[in-house]
Amino acid sequence: MYERISIKDILGINQQFANGTMLNESSLSFALDQANKTGSWLKACAYLVRAVLIDHVFEDGNKRTSAAIIMTFFEEHDLAFHPEKVAQAVTLILKKNTTSITTLERVIKHAIV
Repeated sequence: MYERISIKDILGINQQFANGTMLNESSLSFALDQANKTGSWLKACAYLVRAVLIDHVFEDGNKRTSAAIIMTFFEEHDLAFHPEKVAQAVTLILKKNTTSITTLERVIKHAIV
């Protein structure tokens, strides 16, 4: 199951790496709405990563924030993962400009041990 997440939660993650200045709050709001409607933590993670990474929600730190979102979901579900595979997933998503939620789910899931 997936626990609801808020803009404040995502902002807090970004503030670990940057100043938290949002450039595209509407994209994040949409992603949170979709994420909070799904019963799947993986789909919720994919929506949030797509918003932050592809839609550039923040002024700075989008890649690091996306990686931290993925790792947070993994940790919350007691899933072992390789941090380097999370970094590779973020790079792959960005390089291919991946917007498909299904594809994002597959790429994110690949980082699980």
